[in-house]
Amino acid sequence: MFASLRVRDFRLLWVSSLAATFSMHMQMVARGWLIYDMTASPMKLTWVMLSFMLPSVVFSLAGGVLADRVHKKSVMIGGQVLNTIATTLLATIVFSGNVTFWHFIYFGLFNGTVLAFSMPARMAMVPEIVGRDTLVNAMALQSATFNLTRILGPTLAGMLLAAMMGAGMSVTGAVGMVFYTIALLSLVAVVATSQLHYRGAPTAASQSGAIADIVEGFRYTRNDRIVLGLLIMGLVPMTFGFTASFLLPAYNKDVLHGGPDDLGLLMTAMGAGALIGSLTLARYGHAGGKGRLMFATSFAWALFLGVFALSQTLYLSMVAAALSGLCGALVGSLNMAVTQLSIREEVRGRVMSIMMMAQGLMPVFIIPISLLAELTGIGLALFASAVLLFASMVWMGIAFPELRRIDKGDGEATAARP
Repeated sequence: MFASLRVRDFRLLWVSSLAATFSMHMQMVARGWLIYDMTASPMKLTWVMLSFMLPSVVFSLAGGVLADRVHKKSVMIGGQVLNTIATTLLATIVFSGNVTFWHFIYFGLFNGTVLAFSMPARMAMVPEIVGRDTLVNAMALQSATFNLTRILGPTLAGMLLAAMMGAGMSVTGAVGMVFYTIALLSLVAVVATSQLHYRGAPTAASQSGAIADIVEGFRYTRNDRIVLGLLIMGLVPMTFGFTASFLLPAYNKDVLHGGPDDLGLLMTAMGAGALIGSLTLARYGHAGGKGRLMFATSFAWALFLGVFALSQTLYLSMVAAALSGLCGALVGSLNMAVTQLSIREEVRGRVMSIMMMAQGLMPVFIIPISLLAELTGIGLALFASAVLLFASMVWMGIAFPELRRIDKGDGEATAARP
């Protein structure tokens, strides 16, 4: 289950990812609670998420070229340092009580831009550090790290907010203190990354310009049916599946009438299920039939998301959130691992950047769901997401039948291409 952690540099990368994702999930709870407290608008939550993710559409292609042309470690450290500085500044503004909704938009745009330039390097370095034989294991453990922090991060953030607000601290003061904690965790990520022996030498063999490199990445993605299908699957169906996590603060307050501690419990339940799914994949990553598993798990994901949307009690919502998180983690980890195994090393950074660009469009797909939530209620909107997840996976099976035939395990060199 933990084979890839035997590699020293992957252990350091794991620590860096642990700190970074822990801070991200704490921020989601604190930021979501404050924004919804200030605006009472599901649409405003979506706009903030949009400000963070849309820079991926604009700048991730440049980040992919950067990842293939320069040392990846330097790109990662630079991005983490800028993120730490920005988070500290935002914490100070929030703590002072002078924060507005637009501050979150501005910082979302900045941090999203930094992520767009640095994330392709992080995504491309994992196969180079661990090798093909343990790549599925490494990707599953990274997903497990992400989901472990979904358990601990929201719980800690919710408890801190509830405790500080219960002691008489203002909402902005409590959220500001959480953001200072997040900045400290970001600094831990910087230190861990700086200790890597791995530098990530450039892999691009072409002497052409950046535009030509970007065009080559698009051409490669378009011509490879497996990679193209996996990219579309990672955008359309998975966007509908993850809508619940984006709109969870609104669901918690409008449907369950819960406080920040209840929001933390919901996010923890979703993270716990996802952690189980990730560790299961890490343990059994060599098994075949990954294409069939992706489809079956996606349909189950739609079912549990539908149950979550119709639930009216905290405990049923937690169970449905956990099962939904388990399915989402399995689908997401399989999608990323099989994609990494399917692409050539010299274009990996650019293909990863195209995936980031596509995923940056997620909030665009969520806008109609958010509008539906404001017009008809959050429960109906989430149920519509479940239906769309199911329908889009049916379409994927018809449009890309080769995806169902994928039977790739660790180290296999070929996918089920026609």
